[in-house]
Amino acid sequence: MEVDVSKFNIDAPRWDQNTFMGRLKHFFNITDPRTVIVSEQELDGAKMLVESCRAGVTPPGTTIQQLHYAKKLYDSAFHPDTGEKMNLIGRMSFQVPGGMAITGCMLQFYRTVPAVVFWQWVNQSFNALVNYTNRNAASPITPGQIGVAYVTATGTALATAVGLNLYTKKAPPLIARWVPFAAVAAANCVNIPLMRQQEILNGIAVTDENDNQLGHSKKAAIKGISQVVVSRIAMAAPGMILLPILMQRLEAFPFMKKIRIFHAPLQVILVGGFLLFMVPAACSLFPQRCSMSVSSLEPALRESIQSQYGDKVQYVYFNKGL
Repeated sequence: MEVDVSKFNIDAPRWDQNTFMGRLKHFFNITDPRTVIVSEQELDGAKMLVESCRAGVTPPGTTIQQLHYAKKLYDSAFHPDTGEKMNLIGRMSFQVPGGMAITGCMLQFYRTVPAVVFWQWVNQSFNALVNYTNRNAASPITPGQIGVAYVTATGTALATAVGLNLYTKKAPPLIARWVPFAAVAAANCVNIPLMRQQEILNGIAVTDENDNQLGHSKKAAIKGISQVVVSRIAMAAPGMILLPILMQRLEAFPFMKKIRIFHAPLQVILVGGFLLFMVPAACSLFPQRCSMSVSSLEPALRESIQSQYGDKVQYVYFNKGL
């Protein structure tokens, strides 16, 4: 059917973003790994259609289904703050194919220090790119700060992984298999805050419910970044905690001992199964458009808002990033 542009709002959420299930449906839609193979031409076409609809000049004959699909491609490939196309590897839709390959190899090659060092380095390089790509773009970061964040996070991951790897030499095999997760969790606690340090140092832009900017808040930045850290650890946890238990039991079977060469590909596939659900589930734990009560803001910003708006503004809103 043709779209009545006077009634269709392409930016209106298809699902209620105030509920976990609504957010889960939304992120299942935009983290769909199939969007990774969509051509650049089709992505650019989707952006043009979305922008045309926003301007009220949707091409005649356009259907609601076409607009929904265009918005899906737009949300998966373009940054919500700047509208710029994100690099392919840093997109959340690439988390399944990229994450399954790297995590599967981390879980398989954990026994020797060189293997631990190499795969943790690969993982932190991937994470650094994802964190930079999905930052709140209203707070720019310099190349030097990116370098410090990358080196520090990689060093933290390597120190945790190598240290625990050596410490668990005499521990039960399953404990050693959980070392990669401990390293990933520790690195996320360092990598994300450092990659977004400008937001912590200078504050993140906050708005009222109508997107009118009210100022910058460090407390809002800390809240948003903390939620992202929790989400990223939750994203990795099921696969990196449960899969080692499964693999340890599978490897006890005689047929598994005969096909050791297939252990790594099997882990990659199984991790992909976990991530296919956990990427959207972890992104859905908290609303992307985060809110904070005015009473919880810094005194100066709170007083500024109250002096301008009185009690009309009770909450401020900001993009917490992914």
